[in-house]
Amino acid sequence: MRSAVSTAEFIITKAPAVEGELCCGGAPLVGAAESFVEASGLEGSVAVGKRYVSADEKLEILCTKAGAGQLTYAGEVLTIRSSKPLPSSD
Repeated sequence: MRSAVSTAEFIITKAPAVEGELCCGGAPLVGAAESFVEASGLEGSVAVGKRYVSADEKLEILCTKAGAGQLTYAGEVLTIRSSKPLPSSD
């Protein structure tokens, strides 16, 4: 999937059971083969290699190409998933 208004591209790694609109920069995401029209003045950005999750962690998205725009799902802003601490090797 890709943003319709920036260069950002994503892979959905965990999908919720309930449908909702997934957006980047205020526009719904489109298929990877579709083109985009670069918009200016977008709030926020997404970083390559980061996983974005909903508050209830039922939706997880991996950013595969960075771009402008904030990710939202059903009107809720997605946040960067924090990394899990590694076990101690003592």
